[in-house]
Amino acid sequence: MPPAHDTRTRQLTALLGTELPIIQAPMAGSQGSVLALAVCAAGGLGSLPAAALTPEALRAELTVLREQSQGRPWNLNFFSHQPPEPDAAREAAWRASLAPYYAEYGIDPAQVPAGAGRSPFSAALADLVESFRPPVVSFHFGLPAPELLARVRGWGSKILSSATSVEEALWLEQQGVDAVIAQGLEAGGHRGHFLSRDVSTQMGTFALLPQIARAVRIPVIAAGGIVDAQGVAAALALGAWGVQAGTAYLLCPEASTSAVHRAALQAEARRLAKGQATQGTTLTTLFTGGAARGLVNRAMRELGPLHNKAPAFPLATAAIAPLRAAAEKAGLGDFSPLWCGQNLSGLPTERAFGAAEVTHALAQGLRD
Repeated sequence: MPPAHDTRTRQLTALLGTELPIIQAPMAGSQGSVLALAVCAAGGLGSLPAAALTPEALRAELTVLREQSQGRPWNLNFFSHQPPEPDAAREAAWRASLAPYYAEYGIDPAQVPAGAGRSPFSAALADLVESFRPPVVSFHFGLPAPELLARVRGWGSKILSSATSVEEALWLEQQGVDAVIAQGLEAGGHRGHFLSRDVSTQMGTFALLPQIARAVRIPVIAAGGIVDAQGVAAALALGAWGVQAGTAYLLCPEASTSAVHRAALQAEARRLAKGQATQGTTLTTLFTGGAARGLVNRAMRELGPLHNKAPAFPLATAAIAPLRAAAEKAGLGDFSPLWCGQNLSGLPTERAFGAAEVTHALAQGLRD
């Protein structure tokens, strides 16, 4: 008799229309359609993050996906956060905190425009996307309004969303999503919490996963800290139907990960391989206002990673953006969001692995 996870993985691949139950996590700022298409060609589900794209850029990327996917399914990811009201006093206090760095780089803070940097799914975006009819649509930070969700269902798209607690998973199941992504505290970037922002109550993937798997009847996809076949095998053993991986793809040549981001990841991977102490990762609000996980850098060390003056997500983005640009021009990642998960042990230290190679390596865990 085959293991129970064999049946689950077959059911997930049938739902998604893929060969493998491997989903490439959408990673805004580190990838576009090139990475998504490479994962699709390897049999997984490639994903395109849309939250930080302009409408023009999104349309261009969707056109590429439609024309080059060769009938393979792909995933389009949106944020579903509620945009906060701008707070002028908090914005001023935040910029005052950054003033010494503006002076260091010769930046006039008065010339730094405000802006959110990330947009939630909306009726206007639905109008843009509708003709492309994405095979899969995933949401982060809950779900959009019921009427928008109904439009997505009307396209025939399968709907996924992230949960960081059992309560969130149950809520998503009640809203009729096709599968839930159980996202642990190890995950890089922004986790998809939406019922509570209290990170002290959040669980790691391998504590969260079996609890969600027992609580819901829909497919459960494990995410957070899964970078190799061993992690995939462990997730399946704990009730996952498939896995979502992001950090494992960051160094792929098909990713658009910046030079400073790649260098920081490779340095960390080399230290790990040699058994040396590493700088590690932490949750920080400095780059967007929302708690997201990335490698520790100068900004986190000097300002503190969870800054109480940072505007609400995603309004902190604009003020730090020119510092990031100036530092990166000098080859430094001091003010860059070096997003990645806690587990960097699977990253290559010598040559870069292509997206197909990473996907197939993860899939080895299906046989363990």
